[in-house]
Amino acid sequence: MSSTADTLELMALVLVVEDEPEIAEILEGYLRREGFRTERASDGRQALNLVRAARPDLVLLDIMLPEMDGLEVLRRIRSNGHTPVILVTARAEDLDKLLGLELGADDYVTKPFSPREVVARVKAVLRRVVLPEAPKEVLRVGPLEIDSEKVVARLGGVRLELTPTEFRLLETLARTSGRAFSRAELLEAALPDSDALERVVDVHLKNLRKKLEAAGGAGLLETVRGVGYRLWTE
Repeated sequence: MSSTADTLELMALVLVVEDEPEIAEILEGYLRREGFRTERASDGRQALNLVRAARPDLVLLDIMLPEMDGLEVLRRIRSNGHTPVILVTARAEDLDKLLGLELGADDYVTKPFSPREVVARVKAVLRRVVLPEAPKEVLRVGPLEIDSEKVVARLGGVRLELTPTEFRLLETLARTSGRAFSRAELLEAALPDSDALERVVDVHLKNLRKKLEAAGGAGLLETVRGVGYRLWTE
């Protein structure tokens, strides 16, 4: 009997953005073998055109691209929507990874990589973004309303435009409002299959705090010195 995840993989479209044909072919081959559909772009402008035309379920995005680099592509994707994005980078420096996450990437993979690892990351991101574990009631905490099934959050009736990772963090914090979560706990909740550093959580929560404040939720997300973060709605 096929699982819901298997059905997702048969339906999901992954856009592979990579200017090295050999790498792109390998990634597409592994993804298709696992049941995904794929499209390919070899430069940044072509990638943006395909995001608009093909509406992929996830973008696997190399940072070093001709015409327009991957970070600018990510910036433009985020300015128009919330398609999950996994960055692929040949740079090992943490700064590059953190910059990509600050722009709204959901995860990253560093070259050289195992194609099987990349496929596993794609599955993990899609599972936590697209698939609810089971139909859930809407979570209401103070002025916050979080619909886990629809992946929609509102503050005082105003919809928050969150990335999938930001939504997962907010949902985790809201389920035990007032409790202080460590960075490790939040990393496990939001990026369970990633090898991201704990400080990556700081970047995502900085973005989340800005969005909460812009919607009138200043003070909702608190930093607990020496521990981590908590959502405070009283």
